Amino acid sequence: MQITRFGHAAILVEAADTRLLIDPGVFSPDETFALEGLDAIVVTHQHPDHLDQDRATGLLERNPDAVLICDPETASQVGGGWTSNTDGTETVVKGLTIRGVGARHAVILPEIPRIANVGVLVSAADEPVLFHPGDTYEYAPEGVDVLALPLSAPWAKLSETVEFVQRVSPTSLIPIHDRTVSDAAYGIYWGQLTAHSGVEDARLLGQTDASAF
Repeated sequence: MQITRFGHAAILVEAADTRLLIDPGVFSPDETFALEGLDAIVVTHQHPDHLDQDRATGLLERNPDAVLICDPETASQVGGGWTSNTDGTETVVKGLTIRGVGARHAVILPEIPRIANVGVLVSAADEPVLFHPGDTYEYAPEGVDVLALPLSAPWAKLSETVEFVQRVSPTSLIPIHDRTVSDAAYGIYWGQLTAHSGVEDARLLGQTDASAF
């Protein structure tokens, strides 16, 4: 499995001769929306840092055969062509199985209504299992090999981040959802995480870096 970051929460997963893009949002570089040859595009929830609806139009035009998967609320907003993903729903795209995990976004403030958020487990024969949770630490599925970890958010604090990683207990992790951290402070977050999460294979990938698992 090859994972390439495309800024903030967006990652390209390449495994089992299948190319899957997750959460192309407003913090993703333009190169994200120029990708071609995608077999599937997944959106975990409607927030613009996970789906840039303006630039996504061109992405969909470049990938007319891609399977489009998103949470039920986003599906109702973006119109036809998108398949509604829910907790436990499995979608097979070529060599990959994409399973929905969870239902709700994390609490930002009590006054802000919680929206839908459906993370995804991505698996294939003889490949590691990847978990991208979207915007929540609430759900911790079993059997995760690689965790795409939201490192910072208005709804999170570092102690919760560490506790989430400990519950998931992945073999490896990479950071996502980290454009909310300044360059000056990034080492504080990453240092505390790696010191206390218990995950030895924590790979500090930059916004456009790639790694094989």
